[in-house]
Amino acid sequence: MTGQGTTCPVVVVGVDAAGAPAYPAAVAALAGARLAVGAARHLAAVTLPDGCATVALGPLAPALDRLAAAVADGVPSVVLASGDPGLFGIVRRLRADGLPVRVLPAVSSVAAAFARAGLPWDGAAVVSAHGRDLRPALNAARALPAVAVLTAPGAGAAEIGAGLVGWPRRLVVAEHLGTPAERVTETTPAEAAAATWADPHVLLCLADAAGDPAPTGAAVPTGAAARTVAASPAGGARADNQPAAAPAGGWALPEDAYAHRDSMITKAEVRALAVARLRPRLGRLVWDVGAGSGSVGVECALLGAAVVAVERDPDAVDLVRRNAAAHGVDVGVVAGAAPAALDGLPDPDAVFVGGAAWTCSPPSPPANRPGSW
Repeated sequence: MTGQGTTCPVVVVGVDAAGAPAYPAAVAALAGARLAVGAARHLAAVTLPDGCATVALGPLAPALDRLAAAVADGVPSVVLASGDPGLFGIVRRLRADGLPVRVLPAVSSVAAAFARAGLPWDGAAVVSAHGRDLRPALNAARALPAVAVLTAPGAGAAEIGAGLVGWPRRLVVAEHLGTPAERVTETTPAEAAAATWADPHVLLCLADAAGDPAPTGAAVPTGAAARTVAASPAGGARADNQPAAAPAGGWALPEDAYAHRDSMITKAEVRALAVARLRPRLGRLVWDVGAGSGSVGVECALLGAAVVAVERDPDAVDLVRRNAAAHGVDVGVVAGAAPAALDGLPDPDAVFVGGAAWTCSPPSPPANRPGSW
């Protein structure tokens, strides 16, 4: 699809780590180009015809102006990008600026990372921490059993590993893919947090039922109360790795879908209203404080949110774990009484307070997140 009825779209050429395009059509597009835009390393790696003007990417706006002028004048132009430029790449920006495009991708870094690890990835979620807030990517890795993260300096394997300590995850760090310096390392969150990793790298976060949880009674490095993470027999993963659809009967499961004691469970109608206010979705983190059976937290996890359940009663803690496992979701379980047990937990996007979670006033709601309590 080129759009706008033009016969001279911008050809977006994906290249591998050595700068080689994947398609004969891409080689032909380069041979006929009169304007080439890309990172300096990509421009240096490809063969361009004599007289082809080049624009090395720095600020994007001047390059977009040159491309728009080339399209208007019918000048053949190409844009060089790493891997698959449609995956968190330049294609989105070109389309947003109204430029017609023809995309000739190479193998994406995510596909290459899973291939090097010898793993299927048809059910994996792909998120980016490049130029973005790290929290949504980290919460996705807490919530789902197979997540690939496109990293950036300061938002890579060390930082994400630190945020996953205590969760049953194993990590695969793929550095310098496709180059002589390529290195693929399988590690634990704690080991990743303590290591230094080369940029660029891709991080795979994978469920591991025998992973790296904080032992009962131990503190995670942030100073939070000890927690373990409930996992289903299959390693905490729903088979399709996707948030669940709403149940057929409405936005909350019936009470008999959960193990509970003496009908001590948030009723389905109340739970539906609570979930509506909490707005759980992939990338968000919900605290379920005074979790009881964990029904609210499990419902939030089924909709894609990362969840930490806080419960002081040992029998109820076991119920939370059982219910999370029964529904195939990961729920971080903190055995302790609020508010002390909240110290050092990862920042929430929304908080549900159930039962008699504490007798004093709750702490302030999360900054800039009104209505989350």
